[in-house]
Amino acid sequence: MDRDEVDRALARLGAEHEAVETSLLALQDHAGRRLLEGAALSGVTEERWAAADAAVTRLWTYFDAYSGALAAAREIRERRRWPTREDLAELTERLRGPGVVIAGAGAGGSALAERFSLAELVARMNELYAGSLDVVVAADAVWSALPARIDLLGAELHRTRALAHSVGVRPGEHPSGDDLEEITAELAELRARVIADPLGFWIPAAGSSAPGGGRPDTGRYDRAARALDDVRREVEAVLTVRQDAEARLIGVRDVLSRADRTLAEARTARVEVLAKIAASEVPAVSGPPTALQEELAAAAEYRRRSQWHRLSPLLDSLEDRSDEELTRARESLTAVTAPLAVRAELRGRLDAYKAKVARHGMAEDPLLIERYDAARRMLWSAPCDLRAAEQAVLRYQRATAETLVPRQPLPEDHRPAGPEEEDA
Repeated sequence: MDRDEVDRALARLGAEHEAVETSLLALQDHAGRRLLEGAALSGVTEERWAAADAAVTRLWTYFDAYSGALAAAREIRERRRWPTREDLAELTERLRGPGVVIAGAGAGGSALAERFSLAELVARMNELYAGSLDVVVAADAVWSALPARIDLLGAELHRTRALAHSVGVRPGEHPSGDDLEEITAELAELRARVIADPLGFWIPAAGSSAPGGGRPDTGRYDRAARALDDVRREVEAVLTVRQDAEARLIGVRDVLSRADRTLAEARTARVEVLAKIAASEVPAVSGPPTALQEELAAAAEYRRRSQWHRLSPLLDSLEDRSDEELTRARESLTAVTAPLAVRAELRGRLDAYKAKVARHGMAEDPLLIERYDAARRMLWSAPCDLRAAEQAVLRYQRATAETLVPRQPLPEDHRPAGPEEEDA
């Protein structure tokens, strides 16, 4: 190397020395490193930090050796403004040759000593620094992200537990109460694991070689948050029941009362149908919904005792089943009164045809009078034979239709001859 090459090499190595020193001091003061040094670690983090801490110790050893070698080279260069050939040869050996000897520099301290050139030593320090920084940055990122979020979720869990307790959602009495216990245990265990083993919750970025490339693994936290959301919605639903339970109970009572009245009307109508309609199959009418009444009484008792978690599902069931009961009662009334509706329809049809006959001036027709009277006697007698009455109405309709058909005029050739034509 000539003088200029030596000066350029010393300048470059001096800049690298400054950069390494700055990086080492920053690593030494990094908040993640201080946390790692003071934490009771376990799992992956314990293993990786042990290796990284040893690497940082070697880094300072390498740096001290690098500083000494660089200082020695600078001292030789500063002896003369124009170095001699012997000086240049010695500088070349120091700057380019493997002249830095470090005791115990092998991996795990297996080697007694190892020789490096200054360039090789810089590359080795950069390698150790990157590995150590990756551990520190990853641990710090997890500790910065997860514990705070877990604590916020824990505060929300505390509020939800208090609200759940106020509406009777307790462990052993309601599934959501058991869920809250499980979430509480999960968050406590998760926080302890995150503090002791942050690198167990780190996902490295695929294809990234930069220190700290990756993100915290929030899978367990996210599952706990979703579970708490589900419980909170359930508790809020129970709270809503507490707020409008009385109105809903009154609504169920009203629906069941209407169903009872409809069934009573159906039973009365059935007696009437059996008395007035002959040879008719009238369906039986069931009794009042006693089971629903008992459940309604139980719901009222739950409300009185503020057992909202028990009242909530019972009210939902009562509302659905009371609506079904009212629909069934209405269908029963419709089925029971169907024969009366048929009779009323036949009566109306008979009267309509009678009015039609009267409009056409055929009210005195003997056949129509006979068939009308026959149909009317059947429809207004008790018990009424609906099948026979329907046939009588049909006979009256046919007779009416035949009577009201206009007669066609005869052609002229077939008209009978008048008196004048016969005389001719």
